[in-house]
Amino acid sequence: MLRYHTIPVTPFAQNCSIVWCDRTLAAAVIDPGGDLPRLREAIARLGVTPRAIWLTHAHIDHAGATGTLAREDGLPIVGPHPGDRFWIDALPQQSTMFGFPRAEPFLPDRWLADGDTVTIGEETLHVRHCPGHTPGHVVFHSPGAKRCFVGDVLFAGSIGRTDFPGGNHDQLIASIVQRLWPMGDDTVFIPGHGPESTFGRERRTNPYVGGT
Repeated sequence: MLRYHTIPVTPFAQNCSIVWCDRTLAAAVIDPGGDLPRLREAIARLGVTPRAIWLTHAHIDHAGATGTLAREDGLPIVGPHPGDRFWIDALPQQSTMFGFPRAEPFLPDRWLADGDTVTIGEETLHVRHCPGHTPGHVVFHSPGAKRCFVGDVLFAGSIGRTDFPGGNHDQLIASIVQRLWPMGDDTVFIPGHGPESTFGRERRTNPYVGGT
């Protein structure tokens, strides 16, 4: 069974999730934006073994510590979609702009595309490309666990910003309606910021996409 633990990191309180297979204890770290000592403490407490880093997108609060964690722990970087390469290239500038520790440059070991899968231990998650917040944003969906790690596509009561370079409001709405809603109303999503919710609840009540 897939299990996960979410830790808010960075001054932006970004939800970094440690996900693991409960049979093998192999784990992936989704969006390590920063605060590596806190992440490593949680990993040790959970008793899991990181095998990969998975990125939903390459904004600084989601990807800022990726290069350092990959180098120090020998972990492959998986994702996001190649549409976010310009954001990866700009991470040092992003860190300066937002007052973050300087981000170590990196290049993903594997880019992701819509319809790909990622595996950790005996658990497989499905990848959907959900552009709009950034061009290369992806989400990780576990149909068996009825969980989806959506980064900054959708929030409880809100949606991702689209005023950054490469953002597109119409694309974001299409990503939510066409790619998230079919995952099922009872699917719980883990957003990049704030509390969890379900797709069904957001379809009913979210002022930006409710009724879609």
